[in-house]
Amino acid sequence: MVKIDTVYQKVLTFANKEQRGYITPQEFNLFAEQAQMEIFEQYFYDLNQHMRAHGSAEEYSDIIHNINEKITIFEHIGNISGTTITTPDGELYRLGTVMVDNKEAEEVQQNEILYINQSPLTKPTLDMPVYVRYGTNGLLIYPNSITTGTCTYIKKPDTPKWGYVVVGEKALYDSNPNKTTNFELHMAEENELVYKILKFAGLSMKRDDIAKGGQGLESMQVQQEKQ
Repeated sequence: MVKIDTVYQKVLTFANKEQRGYITPQEFNLFAEQAQMEIFEQYFYDLNQHMRAHGSAEEYSDIIHNINEKITIFEHIGNISGTTITTPDGELYRLGTVMVDNKEAEEVQQNEILYINQSPLTKPTLDMPVYVRYGTNGLLIYPNSITTGTCTYIKKPDTPKWGYVVVGEKALYDSNPNKTTNFELHMAEENELVYKILKFAGLSMKRDDIAKGGQGLESMQVQQEKQ
């Protein structure tokens, strides 16, 4: 978890240097959500890229291990009942492994299931089940006698929010959980969050110096992580 107030104060320090601009809490919260989702989505692209290469033999410098550690924060277990994947508040973002009777089911496409069912060689069995996705939380398991199961899934990060109270026309941080939501990302992402938000803020304020500064720092951070 990354504390949102820490990121906000760092962003303000960079942006306010030499009175170059001020970022309101409302603007910051919009930039914070965008920055978190960009970093979150990048995990999956980076993992796919590095899975094609060999990881480091060192436990704490293995890039694949480190990416998986960041993704694991969002991994949960859901239930499958009938034709629906049940998760809290419909938080399913990416589906992982589907299990029925302690057996992993294989995903097939909707246009394939008709032909799979027609052949005795490929017809799904209790020992070799398959499933078809439809919609966001819809799932059909074959053979049709299977109606329950479990699955792993990745949930979407909660929307970050810097909560505040106004005192003397000034916004002051309020850590009350009803008002504030910290970043769910791994603590190692604090600097990249600062740099990305700076970039967005600079673009919003039409300040190329701030935008380019944030972009430059972000690029350096990414390059260092991928070395």
